[in-house]
Amino acid sequence: MTRQTAELDYHVARILILLDAFTKRGRTFKGLTKLAKLDFLLRYPVFLDRLMKADEREWPPGTEPSEIEREAVESRMIRYKYGPWDNRYYPIIGSLLGRGLVRQLKGSDTLALELTDKGHQVAAQLARLPTWQTTARRCQLLKDHYDRSGGALKDRIYRELPEAVERPYKSLI
Repeated sequence: MTRQTAELDYHVARILILLDAFTKRGRTFKGLTKLAKLDFLLRYPVFLDRLMKADEREWPPGTEPSEIEREAVESRMIRYKYGPWDNRYYPIIGSLLGRGLVRQLKGSDTLALELTDKGHQVAAQLARLPTWQTTARRCQLLKDHYDRSGGALKDRIYRELPEAVERPYKSLI
């Protein structure tokens, strides 16, 4: 396995767990902007921490950002025209589709995904692994408290996390 393949698999696993949290009971996940903004908050829990504090919410035990997360970033994101973004979303979604873990629903103006039974099973298996448990709990926290439209999430990030968006285009966050 190459480093590039391993890195893609890591991102595919994270996005699968995120989508699973939002598609329980047959729900459809809609919007690439929503996916990017939720993933931004998942990957950068220090930014999520600021929103949680503004909302006067407490982190569930064991989900709060670690010291390492407070001092470093998991991987770089690039500032694009519409805020934090990662150019890997298209290959990640393609990988999920190709592996039969998600289905893309046709006839929608926006990206619309639902997990297959296999996708829910793999996400559940991953979420039970010690290395993914915190991620899974954070995904549930996002679902419980930040299940908004992509536009609403974008507006809030722009308003309350300006350092994530007030940078030159294509600069690293």
